[in-house]
Amino acid sequence: MNNSSEKIALGCDHAAYQLKEQVKAHLKALGLELKDFGTFDESSVDYPDYAFFVGKAVVSGECSRGIVLCGTGIGISIAANKIPGIRAALCHDLFTAQACREHNNANVLALGARVLEPQLALEIVDVWLKTEFAGDRHQRRLDKITGIEDTCAVEHAQELANIVQEQKN
Repeated sequence: MNNSSEKIALGCDHAAYQLKEQVKAHLKALGLELKDFGTFDESSVDYPDYAFFVGKAVVSGECSRGIVLCGTGIGISIAANKIPGIRAALCHDLFTAQACREHNNANVLALGARVLEPQLALEIVDVWLKTEFAGDRHQRRLDKITGIEDTCAVEHAQELANIVQEQKN
């Protein structure tokens, strides 16, 4: 983990606010720079908003990686993965934290506050941060994922062009 170049984006919903604060304190203790997109209390909010904020910060390069949290981690990881270029991995153990970095170069870690003990969550964060991408055959697979994203973007653009053309007629 190269602390000098790491800036981590954080985002969560109300269910994960307390765990996010623990993760934030842990990351600060490691000397990492942070961008906290909220939420900032336990008032009810919608997790897709925070997945979007974190995901956009990562794909834009404002942050090198992101951590998103909600009650189970499922919803916020689904939302984050809608952003082209995001590879969000929901992890519940140390093996998946390592594998998602080594094999998938996951740039966003998703955690579930209602399903993880805080100490395990912090250990998952540590493994995820220190694990490097293995490259090689795994890069070929990531290139295929990018190809899927690109194909869907082109198809979506064509659908939008057709709608605009129909509206002009």
